[in-house]
Parts: sequence; C-alpha cells; structure tokens
Amino acid sequence: MATPLPLGWRHAVRAWLCAAAAAALWLATAPGWAGEASAPVGSSPWREQMGRWLDGEVAQQLQGATADFPLRAEIEVGTLDPRLQLAPCRRVEPYLPAGTRLWGRSRIGLRCAEGPTPWNVFLPIYVRVWGPGWVLRRPVAPGETLGPEHAEAAEVDWTAYREAVLVRPQDWQGLQAVRGLGAGQVLRTGVVRAPQVFEPGSTVRLRLEGPGFVVMATGEALGHGRIGEPVRVRLPNRRILVGTVLDAQTVVLTL
Repeated sequence: MATPLPLGWRHAVRAWLCAAAAAALWLATAPGWAGEASAPVGSSPWREQMGRWLDGEVAQQLQGATADFPLRAEIEVGTLDPRLQLAPCRRVEPYLPAGTRLWGRSRIGLRCAEGPTPWNVFLPIYVRVWGPGWVLRRPVAPGETLGPEHAEAAEVDWTAYREAVLVRPQDWQGLQAVRGLGAGQVLRTGVVRAPQVFEPGSTVRLRLEGPGFVVMATGEALGHGRIGEPVRVRLPNRRILVGTVLDAQTVVLTL
C-alpha cells in the first residue's frame, strides 16, 4: 500500500538519510577514491547545506501525509561499481534523482560540482522503516473472522509489503481472512476484508442522500455485500446504481 508515507517519521528520516548521505560522501572522499574534497564531511557548512537539502526533499515527498505512529528506520548503503574511473573532484554534491522515493530500495545521486571533469554517479541505498503492526499467533483459515486472540502487536518492516500494514486493532478485528494465512504473517490491507452480509440477488434498501433530502428505494443486489464496500444495485426500472453497504439490508448512495 502506494500508500501516503507517515509524516511522523519526517525528523527521523532526516537523521537517517543524513547518515546515508554522509556515508556516500565519505566513500567519495575516502582514501582510494579518485576525488579530493576541499570541505570535509561533518564541517559546519556541509551540515547546514545538507540539513536544508534534506528538509526540502523530505517535506516535498511527505507533503499531505499523516501519522501518529512511532517509526524507526535502518539504512543500508550500497557500493559503487568498482569499474568506475572518476576524475578528481574538489566538491561532491549528493542529490535525489527525479521520482526517487525514500522508501525501500532507493538511490542517492553524487555529482562532481567542482572539478576538471564533471561526473555523475548513483549510490544504491535501502531504507527500511519499522513501525507497529500485528502478527498472527496461529494459522487462519480462508474466511475466518479475526478477533483479539488471533494476533499480537509487534514491530514490523513497513517497506517489505506493497499493501499498507494494519496498525489499529479496529483495522482488522471483526474482518475476515481473504485467504489462508500462516502463523507469523503480518496483517495488511490485502489479506483481510469486511464480512459478507448479503449475496447477489438479495433484496436491499437503497438510501439516496443529497443536500436536504433522503430518498428510499428497493432494489436487487448484483454482487456480494460487504460492509463498507461498494456494490451495484438494480432498481425496478432496470437502472443500476452503485452504493456503499451500510448493513445487511441497506446500501447508501450519496448524491
């Protein structure tokens, strides 16, 4: 889940990526590297510049995200291709390539900003973000309804899954397993779903709500009804509308 990244890890990510960028620049200025740095990593000017740069990048990528969960990250800094032959450089600048997401497998760009021969390379990194989640205590059968006894709280790697990790108990308790799940599996949006409350062909009430009015009608459900999920309803005049399942008898459509 891509899902919006939590804003709560803004400051943590800044510190973590500072470490990654510092490691990258250390690689660029360490003995054996082709370049020579005039301003050592860790100096005040470098820290200020890096802080401003990371502030802007993180703020832009996390704009509009929200979170109230404690998170921590681990960054693995990869290595450059040993076949590279880079010209000496007096100042190396780190940057994020266009479209880069600071989540999971990523990369940092390094370019020579002051030297006889310009060059640009990419250093791979892996950002793991650990946060709260729920892990199954035992195997679960397909369609089984989950309760407090099924899972326990744990710290899990949010970047390991495409779907969003479920954090709050109400996100999964009372829902059903989409398929068979094994003990130790992390609960995510893609492995649970709302319980079915009616079948295709069932007669349901369609509640149409608009500014200042409510209209009730009766129709035939054309799909499985699961609370909170959309379903198509065919009215007596054969018109088909799509609403959200409210309960075992009611589908709501807001106009």
